[in-house]
Formats: sequence, C-alpha cells, structure tokens
Amino acid sequence: MTGDSPDLPIGIDFGGTGIKGAPVDLATGEFAQERVRVKTPDRSTPENVAEVLAELVGQFGESSAPIGITVPGVVRHGVVSSAANIDPAWIGTDADRLFTRALGRDVHVVNDADAAGLAEVTFGAAKGRGGLVILTTLGTGIGSALLYDGVLVPNSELGHLEIDGHDAESRAANSARESEELSMEKWAHRLTTYYRTVERLFSPDLFVVGGGISKRADEFLPLLDIDTEIVPAQLRNQAGVVGAALYATT
Repeated sequence: MTGDSPDLPIGIDFGGTGIKGAPVDLATGEFAQERVRVKTPDRSTPENVAEVLAELVGQFGESSAPIGITVPGVVRHGVVSSAANIDPAWIGTDADRLFTRALGRDVHVVNDADAAGLAEVTFGAAKGRGGLVILTTLGTGIGSALLYDGVLVPNSELGHLEIDGHDAESRAANSARESEELSMEKWAHRLTTYYRTVERLFSPDLFVVGGGISKRADEFLPLLDIDTEIVPAQLRNQAGVVGAALYATT
C-alpha cells in the first residue's frame, strides 16, 4: 500500500470527530496507499470541511480519478438534508457541487451507512448474497443500508423507526447500552425487539451488523431471537472509505 495511485478513486469517510481517506483498488477492495486520518474541524461547516479535505486529498498526489465522500446524514442527489453530529449548516448544502469545486475533481457524496453497505455487499459479509440485505451500524445511533441484489436503495434511516413509543436508536444503539450500563443480555433483548420490527416490515434475506461493537459480535448476536440470518460486518472501519470509492464510480 505504497506509492502513487493516480488512476484509482479515493474514498473519504467524514465523521463527527475524524476524517479518513485512501485511494482504493476496486478490484480487491484494498487500500492502495496508507490511509490518512485528520481531525474534523471543531466547527465542521461545509466550507471548513472542504478546506481540510483539499489538504487530505493532496497527500495522495495528482489525479483526475473521482472521489467519494461519506456524510453522517441523508443525502439526496448530492444535497445533504440532515446533520447528525455535524454542523447544522450542512442541511440544504449541495455537497457534490461544493466539493467538486473545492477539490477540482468529480466528487460524489453518500450517506455513511449506505457506503458501508456497498462495501459489505461487494467485498464483505454480504458478497454473493442475493435478495434483500439490510446492514445496520450500531454506534452513537443506528445507521442502515438496504441493498437488493447488490443495488443500493439509499437513505433508509431505519434507526428512526418508532418502536413502543421510542425512536429505535434511543433504546437499541450501542450508545444506549453504554449510557445505561446494560448487560449484553439486556441489550440483546432490545435488539431482538428492533430486528423483529424490521423483519416484519421488510422480510430481509440477511442482516449485516456493523459499527465498532461488531468486533464483539460473538457476545450478543447469538442472544438474538429472530428468524433472519444475522452476521457481523467484515470490513469494519475500512467500510466507509471503500464504499465511498465504490459510490464515486457507479
């Protein structure tokens, strides 16, 4: 993973605390250079983030290849319409146009969970699986991605389903487990309620569970009482970068 990668797309995963990126070899799903990580600006307005992104992309050398960038919010046709853990100035911003102008490259912006879903269905836990795959990321909230026969249905936002009078992620996200000091057994009971609800609505063929907690999947996935097969994500913290690069080329 060294040397210039002039013809390879760059994936960038933009989050509330950090921004990480790398050129991605889409034949293998591997980073073609070492990943670079920089701190998200304290005031993460679109303009401030664009300035940091220009510096980050410059570390990978000259290229005209496209760039994909994740955003922790809903993205419709390049326009951001929600802002989770980032500056509210993002709402209504045409991020595709802003970043394309700032970086001098063709840039496409995608929801962060959708990017992870693309990565998992192309290179990870859902590779080769047909039908409906639903990826959920269990973190501060619950992100989701719907993929049917490998095709992304964007902006599903299944973390915001109302279940028993509550926003689902307020009860079942990993942040709820941590803040309420839930045992894995108690958290698994809440997750069972959540995934059963999603099952009833969508009848998926496979659930893939991402987020940092997925590395502890053996502690809670066997405790879930649902009908659908459920497996941990494989790409973990590389998924956003890889999925963003994939999205930039589709």
